[in-house]
Amino acid sequence: MPSLGDKLKALGVKVGTADLPAPRPSAHFDIGSILDGAFRSTRAGDVFVVSQSFPADHLHGSAAISLPKLSATLAAWAADPRLDDIKAESLAFLDTETSGLAGGTGTLAFMVGVARFAKDELLLDQFFLRDPAEEPALLEGLADFLAPCTALVTFNGKAFDAPLLRTRYTLHGIPSPFADFAHLDLLPLARRLWRDRLPSRALKYLEESILSAPRTSEEVPGYEIPWLYFDYLRTQDATPLKGVFYHNAMDVVAMAALLRHVNDMLADPFSGSVEYGLDFVALGKLFEDLGQWEQAARLYERGLEADLAETDFGLAVRRLSILQKRRGDLAEAIRLWEQAAVQGHIYAHIELAKYYEHQQRDAGEALRWTERAREQAAAQEMPAFMRNHWLEEIEHRLMRLRRKAGS
Repeated sequence: MPSLGDKLKALGVKVGTADLPAPRPSAHFDIGSILDGAFRSTRAGDVFVVSQSFPADHLHGSAAISLPKLSATLAAWAADPRLDDIKAESLAFLDTETSGLAGGTGTLAFMVGVARFAKDELLLDQFFLRDPAEEPALLEGLADFLAPCTALVTFNGKAFDAPLLRTRYTLHGIPSPFADFAHLDLLPLARRLWRDRLPSRALKYLEESILSAPRTSEEVPGYEIPWLYFDYLRTQDATPLKGVFYHNAMDVVAMAALLRHVNDMLADPFSGSVEYGLDFVALGKLFEDLGQWEQAARLYERGLEADLAETDFGLAVRRLSILQKRRGDLAEAIRLWEQAAVQGHIYAHIELAKYYEHQQRDAGEALRWTERAREQAAAQEMPAFMRNHWLEEIEHRLMRLRRKAGS
């Protein structure tokens, strides 16, 4: 006797769910209902944009987002004369969320967060790609937003964000709006300033450690973001993307606050914006590289007044003493070498030996400092290769000085 299922099939009624279409989310899960955004018309169609604004005196953690004037030292470090005397209103803070980290023509920037100052506000727009077919509209909308600006501020943007966007503009035959922009990438600067003190220079880590601005539970890890976008394309459920928009917005605002913080550090390091000895030493290295030796010496000295680990102290004293010698301030260099020699630093003994041999023509005193250097190299704990390096240099110097002292 045929079953009920067989009878239904005979009548053309489909049984089960195998042939049913995939479920579509209800309308209240689409992007326009999940996020407070709007569609903006461009030359290539409409693009979905979420807009926010922050007053110029807004604090992101401990740092303001406003930028009265770009420090001349910061412009000199960037080595781009277009940044000299640039106005805050000319800067665009930009960050992308992408479909992958590989770059190349197969990688989409499905979200571009970009902010600029206008009057007393920081305006933040987040351009979102609901569908890859809308990419020309996103690119045109971004170009319109960037029109008043002449410089980009990014975090690793020189290596990733800017080249990726330039590729997308080229693929669609649209002129890149930032082709002639100056570009200030904060990641290399962060590495210069904090690589010796902090275990990470990731933007989120700096946001927490330098700006004292932890993120809320809305934050999503960066590695999840491409997969959340792929899920959105498959289901059209925009609910999980709220966290992605939050992540992107905080990256952009954090860049503005971080720029203000480092700008203050470089403009006036002694105003209280620098707290740690290692940060003073890092700034000293930066100013020394820029040829600002007087300021570099002051920064090294301030760093040495702080609590530094012995290794860091030795390196700082060495940098400062060599700098003083380059400046022609031998008296100060000798004082620093003698201070370091008391603490057992081998290099200081050798520098003093060089001074007495070449400046004072006193081979006997130079020999005495070299012999002390050998005693330190033999007594201190260090890797064998390092001890051999010192002993080889010291023995060579001893032979020459004994000849001089004997004659």
